[in-house]
Amino acid sequence: MASTRERRIAKELADIHNDKDNSGVLAHPIDPSNLTHLKGTFPGPPDTPYAGGTFQVDIIIPDMYPFKSPIMKFDTKIWHPNVSSVTGAICLDTLGTGWSPVGTIKMALISLRMLLESPNPKDPQDAEVAKMLMENPSQFAQKAHDWAVKHAGAPRREIESNIYKQEKPVETKKDDPSRYQGYNKDLVDRFVVMGFDVDAVVEAFNFVGIDRNGGEDYELEEAYMGDITARLLGEQ
Repeated sequence: MASTRERRIAKELADIHNDKDNSGVLAHPIDPSNLTHLKGTFPGPPDTPYAGGTFQVDIIIPDMYPFKSPIMKFDTKIWHPNVSSVTGAICLDTLGTGWSPVGTIKMALISLRMLLESPNPKDPQDAEVAKMLMENPSQFAQKAHDWAVKHAGAPRREIESNIYKQEKPVETKKDDPSRYQGYNKDLVDRFVVMGFDVDAVVEAFNFVGIDRNGGEDYELEEAYMGDITARLLGEQ
């Protein structure tokens, strides 16, 4: 008889397959008889040096899943500050301290795709890549594209030299308490660390009907966590 963990993984894989046209991510077991070792794939995001490439990720589902995050690393070599250019190891909160038991394999893969859109050289997995991005962003963009062409099958194209020329300015509204609409910041940030925008999280809270609790932090029930995540992933 399949374990609770195996039933959950099977359900998640069916959902990934049914939603592949919308989410853009895929995952399947290497061996149909073993649901704990998967391969995931997703396309490089448009308007990035990785556009047009297909990236494969190795996924190990630990015994404590979903209370522990999937263990993921890139099989496809990639030039990115948050991914080791040697081992494919990944630095991402969603796969560590930011993981929640309501997280899913699909959400983790979507978070990786988002990481390709928004590299973070200030919290690097690969210091050499991060240094290049901060000191010579045009060289970084070109090398990231060269690797995407060589290793991920991306079509060769002209890369904008200023795509990473400067960091996006920090918007003043990001520090504006009114963005949280009365919700506790720590409560909202539990979803923000998964890669979602503050405004999107607050909108999901409002849609689901989350109690503001007088602005105090508290633990959300698992059912609410699932509803919020589904809303953030466009499933509601």
